[in-house]
Amino acid sequence: MAGRKSGIVIRMVNDLQHEFSGATISRTYAVRTLWLIENSRWSPCLRIGERGIEGVHSIYELIRPVDHAAEENAQPPFEVTNRRVLAIAVPMTLAFLTTPLLGLVDTAVVGQLGNPALLGGLAAGAIVFDVVFNTFNSLRSGTTGLVAQAFGGGETREEQAVLLRSLTLAVGLGIAIIFMGPLISAAGVWFIDPEARVAEAMRTYIAIRILAAPLTLMNYAILGYVLGRGEGATGLLLQILLNGANILLSFYLGLTLGWGLEGVAWGTVGGELLAVLGGGVILLRRFAGQPHPRREHVFDIAAMLRMIALNGDIMTRSFTLLAAYALFTRQGAQLGTITLAANAVLMNFFFIAGYFLDGFATAAEQLAGRAVGARQWTAFRRAVFLSGLWGLVLALGATAAFYLFGETLIALVTTAPAVRALALEYLPWAALIAVSGFLAFEMDGVFIGATWSRDMRNMMLLSLVAYVASLLPLGMAYGNHGLWASMHIWLIVRGLSLLAILPYRARQTFG
Repeated sequence: MAGRKSGIVIRMVNDLQHEFSGATISRTYAVRTLWLIENSRWSPCLRIGERGIEGVHSIYELIRPVDHAAEENAQPPFEVTNRRVLAIAVPMTLAFLTTPLLGLVDTAVVGQLGNPALLGGLAAGAIVFDVVFNTFNSLRSGTTGLVAQAFGGGETREEQAVLLRSLTLAVGLGIAIIFMGPLISAAGVWFIDPEARVAEAMRTYIAIRILAAPLTLMNYAILGYVLGRGEGATGLLLQILLNGANILLSFYLGLTLGWGLEGVAWGTVGGELLAVLGGGVILLRRFAGQPHPRREHVFDIAAMLRMIALNGDIMTRSFTLLAAYALFTRQGAQLGTITLAANAVLMNFFFIAGYFLDGFATAAEQLAGRAVGARQWTAFRRAVFLSGLWGLVLALGATAAFYLFGETLIALVTTAPAVRALALEYLPWAALIAVSGFLAFEMDGVFIGATWSRDMRNMMLLSLVAYVASLLPLGMAYGNHGLWASMHIWLIVRGLSLLAILPYRARQTFG
């Protein structure tokens, strides 16, 4: 029996040494594992076999300089409660709701100029940046997951290292976007194909606003760090600073100084800059009294590649989302202008519900990631359950509100009688879409927080295949009803496919 135990322990030591040298487990985890080995009833077995002793000593030499820091930074078991979920979800929901307000203000400012071409250029340019920056929003999500895991494991230095890696990527990608500005502008004009005056205004807007690319991506990284630590109120503060400064500068530069469309574009650049400065001040004050990671730790090749791979998977998800929405719009356009307009009106219901569901998805990201970092299965299970429960409650509430007030909301969005009538016909489909989609939002949050991004990417691609496979036959057989049914199928497959593999991934992670 002793020989069998010694073999198990020696294999554990060797496996631990291999894993630690590959930087795939935390130093805190290594310390705790060695303590268990050295202080368990199996400790005499380590003397049986010289190889086992060497394994322990070699790992001990690697971790000895940070042993005390790891123990000091280790987080005690934490409980996932309704209050903890809401403390993240509510502030971030409010923060997400400020984004469409910004678009409305920019439109109002340019609308005061009385030039339809400028308004069209603003709208077309905004679409281009929605595509570009939503693609790189993976930087925010990926940073949240990695910081949450470091936070859960009590690794203060790793939290800072993740932020610095994310900021490095943000600056590099932002500069690349600036250099690609003329190509991005040309591609946008080619795709949208506006008239000459609108195209000119569009190019002007893009040429100025693209200068904010590094700042925008840095704000994604800073927000990701803050949310990774579960600080929803700070995240809300940063978003209010960003969008509030943007709004004030757009008014001042666009109308007071008379810069027009250029003033709105420069207002966006200024808002991003002020948000970076504000976030930087908050972080510098926080880091002043903390131990800092070494440069070689920050720019560790394996860690950088892991972050890049994570962002790549989330980026693929973003492209797939855009493809699904674009395909829905294209198929709707085949059914006529009135149908296209009615669908556009009803999709606002989904986007409104999405802002609220994103708040609870963000809570799932942080809490699931923290539980994974702390290796706490109970906390992970509670995070999945409570974020899903609140998401369902919110989805049911949104569905009821859309049913009760849908006609009024449609009337606020459009005055065209034909569009109103057709939108009312398809209102039940739009009202139920929050219920069909809540699980997809929550599962995305859980898998991003746990950094199971490859599974999320694969299931997103699988759901797109199911969506396309249902869209064409249902659209041909039932028209616009078939298109909406396919949208529901897509969302349901997204959520259920991720839920189906969740137990397997959880067993791999928590044992």
